[in-house]
Amino acid sequence: MQFGYTETCLGHDTGERHPETADRLRAIRQQLSRRHAVEYVAADPASISAVTAVHDEEYVDELREFCANGGGNWDPDTVASEGTLDAALASAGLAQWAAERALAGDDGRRTPFSLGRPPGHHAVADDAMGFCFFNNAAVAAQTVIDDGAADRVVIFDWDVHHGNGTQDIFYDRDDVFYASIHEQGLYPGTGDADEIGSGAGERTTFNVPLESGAGDPDYLLAWETIGAAVERFDPDLLLVSAGFDAHRHDPISRMRLSTEGYALLTDAVRETADAVGAGLGFVLEGGYGLDTLSESIATVHETFDGRSPVGDDDEPTAATRDLLDDLRERHDL
Repeated sequence: MQFGYTETCLGHDTGERHPETADRLRAIRQQLSRRHAVEYVAADPASISAVTAVHDEEYVDELREFCANGGGNWDPDTVASEGTLDAALASAGLAQWAAERALAGDDGRRTPFSLGRPPGHHAVADDAMGFCFFNNAAVAAQTVIDDGAADRVVIFDWDVHHGNGTQDIFYDRDDVFYASIHEQGLYPGTGDADEIGSGAGERTTFNVPLESGAGDPDYLLAWETIGAAVERFDPDLLLVSAGFDAHRHDPISRMRLSTEGYALLTDAVRETADAVGAGLGFVLEGGYGLDTLSESIATVHETFDGRSPVGDDDEPTAATRDLLDDLRERHDL
């Protein structure tokens, strides 16, 4: 794979004991150094105008001033430093790069994956939250739509937390389809099954809130159902908001997705993208166990480098099956 990366993202300093740390990127790079055919690509930071296409100007100005004054706790969980604004612009720029390269036809071993931080999917139009300042995937999707490179974009969020910011930004839009598999009841408490979009965007939001303890077969069945809706939507681009905190050994979730499960999910998403002729790119979100984060990303890379993922005979839970039966009815599938 091609990995978008810049040292600027290391300058976002969250202090001691914060789970979203620059060591996440260092661990990923170290793990990928042991893998074949890894390529790193730099990208320009996002412009302020690209960011304000999805975020309020007043909020961006407030964040700029906050960082210029040395930063601090934006809220109890979300910490900024003097380098946060530059890192956030760089992270959004890497997501733009991933979207643009995917639409340009980079696939297979050249599939783009942006390794940016801070993450983005909790950032709403007028506020930072959940470790996120600018919504990287939303900036990328809006950029390629505004540039005329894509008419319809899917953002698939497999982070263990619901991407409330991405959902909110596009909730009443019919040109961006947002789908999320997440742990029910976990922060930020959004993403119920009945949140399906409104107005022109009705049925362009697809939430799968799984019970805690869900594992590989639950996620694969969830994607099978989402994939049918994605095929109906017929996007030009499929962006994965790729958080790795649903891993069974991640310290802040209770899900049971395995490292191999990420390979299986990657392969399933790739098949759907190929079926609809959509470009495919990845944007880093969460994942806070350094070993599980780095190993899972390396496994995604190896899936595009020719390794076939291996499944098992486990079955989805009855609760997952019932939820997806309900969702198929809600979404007229």
